[in-house]
Amino acid sequence: MKLLKTLLFLTALTFTLFSFSSEEKKAETFVFQSEKGAEVAYFASGCFWCVEAIFESVSGVEEAVSGYAGGHTKNPTYKSIGTGRTGHSETVAVYYNPKKVSFKTLVDVFYGSHNPTTVNGQYPDFGTQYRSIAFYKTEVEKQIINAAISKLNREKYNGKIVTEVTKFTKFYEAEEYHQNYEKLHPENPYIQKISIPRLNAFKSKFPHLLKKKIH
Repeated sequence: MKLLKTLLFLTALTFTLFSFSSEEKKAETFVFQSEKGAEVAYFASGCFWCVEAIFESVSGVEEAVSGYAGGHTKNPTYKSIGTGRTGHSETVAVYYNPKKVSFKTLVDVFYGSHNPTTVNGQYPDFGTQYRSIAFYKTEVEKQIINAAISKLNREKYNGKIVTEVTKFTKFYEAEEYHQNYEKLHPENPYIQKISIPRLNAFKSKFPHLLKKKIH
């Protein structure tokens, strides 16, 4: 019986390792082709499973892609950023139609869907990889972000916002199994207890920004 249990354990372990290896390889093939004229904004505010689902519910957003940004290492992976030593944060690339939704509105979505006063995390995820970052590519975008921070610090957060306002440099797409995770894995306990409630809280606050048909 002991030998049988050992064999079963080794079989399960081999399957798990093979699955993880396969998922890592899939990351190399994940590609999203945006529509002509689309622009991209980058935000980090906790687990990207949650953030991706929120932005994908917004009218004018074509796609949200989970990945990593804001760090100092090349080719980060989910495993490596989990150490907290790569400098990267779980980040979402938001592909949007600027004729339908503005960068300013996306900044409002960003601040309206997480707690920007929490240092290095959003409950229940904590660590530098879950910190709040608003990335900008132009001075206009930087001004929009800073204006939002000033307004919210004055009217709501009493100067306690800790969001990093960071010049965008490089975005690395996450492994394929992370993409559209909330939509593809509604049975996952984390999705049920954290992601879906966070998405629903956002939808209740911003019904006027939602797509007509969302999951």
